[in-house]
Amino acid sequence: MGAPRLYTLVLVVQPERVLLGMKKRGFGAGRWNGFGGKVEEGETIEDGAKRELQEECGVTADTLHKAGRIVFEFEGQPERMDVHIFRADSVQGTPAESDEMRPQWFPLDRIPFADMWPDDSYWFPLLLQKRRFHGYFKFQGQDTILDYQLREVADA
Repeated sequence: MGAPRLYTLVLVVQPERVLLGMKKRGFGAGRWNGFGGKVEEGETIEDGAKRELQEECGVTADTLHKAGRIVFEFEGQPERMDVHIFRADSVQGTPAESDEMRPQWFPLDRIPFADMWPDDSYWFPLLLQKRRFHGYFKFQGQDTILDYQLREVADA
């Protein structure tokens, strides 16, 4: 198995609410998620995260806080995903729908975990508590977690 492909994920978290996007097409379509995607050639991971946030919901973040890093493996797929997860506490602009995502604010006590990736319920509480983490999730298809590891770390 070769080196994993770099991805980003940004969650905009404000007091009492979180901004999620309904994925409209492609990988993960039909699920609520943060905003992110592949890191492009010549881009830093953080620059890729900021670009994806802007492209997918029209807002910009001056500061991203590294929250975690999770490697995802999908049974039968040769490429692993190395996802760098960031939290943004404030953004400029008004979230707007894009070709890929439909953004919506959710109260922190009503996060739609049933309509998100199954792994989110494991690490999302750590992100909300501003705790850093590293993890690994192995999936069969997109709904079944076969194996996982998740631990808190001093520096994500």
